[in-house]
Amino acid sequence: MSWLPVALLAVPLAGAALLAVPVGSTARGSTAQGPTARERWFPRYGLVVSGITLALSAALAVAFDHDDPARMQFVTDLPWIPGLGLRFHLGVDGVSLPLVLLTTLLTCLCFAYLCRGRSDRSGLSDHSGRPRALVFTLLVLEVGMIGAFLALDLLLFFVFFEVVLIPMYFVIAVWGGRRRRVAATKFILYTLLGSVVLLLGLLLIWAQTGTLDMTALARAHGTGMSRTAQILAFLAVGAGLAVKTPMWPLHTWLPDAHTEAPTVGSVLLAGVLLKMGTYGFARIAIPVLPGGAAVLAPWLGAFAVIGIIYGSLACLAQRDLKRMIAYSSIGHMGFVLLGFAALTPAGLNGALFGNVAHGLITALLFFVVGSIKERYGTAEIPSLGGGMLARLPRLGSVLTFAAVASLGLPGLAGFWGEMLSLLGAFRPAAGLPRSLYLVFMALGGLGTVLTAAYFLSMLSRVTHGRPVETVHAPVLAAVGPADAGGAGDAGRAGTEDAGREVSAADEGAAGASRAAGTPGSGESTTDVGTAGATADAENGEDSAAVDNAGRGGGRGRRGMRGIRDIEPHELVAWVPLMALILLLGLWPKALLDVIGPVARSLLGAP
Repeated sequence: MSWLPVALLAVPLAGAALLAVPVGSTARGSTAQGPTARERWFPRYGLVVSGITLALSAALAVAFDHDDPARMQFVTDLPWIPGLGLRFHLGVDGVSLPLVLLTTLLTCLCFAYLCRGRSDRSGLSDHSGRPRALVFTLLVLEVGMIGAFLALDLLLFFVFFEVVLIPMYFVIAVWGGRRRRVAATKFILYTLLGSVVLLLGLLLIWAQTGTLDMTALARAHGTGMSRTAQILAFLAVGAGLAVKTPMWPLHTWLPDAHTEAPTVGSVLLAGVLLKMGTYGFARIAIPVLPGGAAVLAPWLGAFAVIGIIYGSLACLAQRDLKRMIAYSSIGHMGFVLLGFAALTPAGLNGALFGNVAHGLITALLFFVVGSIKERYGTAEIPSLGGGMLARLPRLGSVLTFAAVASLGLPGLAGFWGEMLSLLGAFRPAAGLPRSLYLVFMALGGLGTVLTAAYFLSMLSRVTHGRPVETVHAPVLAAVGPADAGGAGDAGRAGTEDAGREVSAADEGAAGASRAAGTPGSGESTTDVGTAGATADAENGEDSAAVDNAGRGGGRGRRGMRGIRDIEPHELVAWVPLMALILLLGLWPKALLDVIGPVARSLLGAP
């Protein structure tokens, strides 16, 4: 038995268990002065636990035999439920290793992002309140995510696949925005329905083959199952995985979940949870059910390219940054599915590479957008006022970097996955209709153009131009460098002073603009306090946040000048992602050498 996979699960599980032990009395939520010292300790505790888990995954990567990545390594195989023949079977190969590293890295960076030095959140509901429960939930979530990538027993995989649903539901429902409960309910209903269908497919495989061992099933490559049984099992397994991916038209839970989730929830949802669906295609659907994959691959490719085009067009129509990135994930995961549908080593390399690249890039995007929302009090593109590169040059530069990486700029990680997936569609596996796949390739190419269009359009409206002040006063500007202690009375006094600085000429100009019915004049009126509260309410803040925004919304022009650029905790969370995006873009061989041999073995190729 290898201890590393077990330790990867045991450390976050033990960390969560310690938090479940009641220790004295704890005050619920933050005080008016900001989070208490005890509340600030919990994210740091989560950072330590997730840091140990990250170190264990790094040790796993160092000890991994990179000369034979297709071989299952660090195998743990113990009896689990002997009466049913179920085993606690764990292991790692070139497909699961990058995803384990991605999971532990993003979880650790999420805790680093929560460990901010500021003691005042200015009423922002994102991550505030119940910090102990949030850390506990994220650690349980990490256990499920890592376990799904390590499991080598079909039912054990399903158990871990389901474990992540409950903590993610609470992350959205408790720490999300105004419509968080609706979004969380939609998320759990869709994913549970998909899980039921997935379970039926897994049980069909078990009934046909008599084993749940994923490595044995992959070696058999469909032997012992009739073609009809493989088609039915692929339909069930594929549909269940498609909900989690998500694939059009089973995607409708995703935009709401991302929009309402807190920043760390969006990061883990896009960076890891979506990868569990695509990982299932690589680990189960394609190698175990090759007959079903060959028959249904054209349909998978068709749904993939529809998702690419649909996601891109939907992004062009979005006004909210988080919602735009959510729809962009549908398009990017469409490229991953297109690579799988080609059933060639090039296509699978593109899908597996795109999986990791999307996790890094989209995590960075959601981190940046979360910070933008904290500063401006909104993620609505028209309300941000433009000119971010002039006002916040570092934050605007990171947003630009993440956006051009996501649109597939050569030299960054997003390029290689899309290029290899399109190459796979250009030369699909023997027996697949090449003319149809050429159409898929052309539509995928159109999707890359549309992706560039919506990201460049967003950048032109957010980062370029002259900064325009709006009623959405910055949230973080309420506390300057000298106010780290978070004195509430001082903040209110500052708000009143700032409100008095609005000149009579400004008021007259605003009134004339309203009288003239100028479009969009509501975004620049001087009734900043009321409008600021409304803006926060529209962007998912609870009643306390709206109250704070109403008191602090009048900061207006002086507040925007006092807004902070990138802070240390943000640098800690973002720099590793930027470095990896650049590294994989300039040196894709580092990842392709790990996933390439496995891609061939999954297809039964020598």
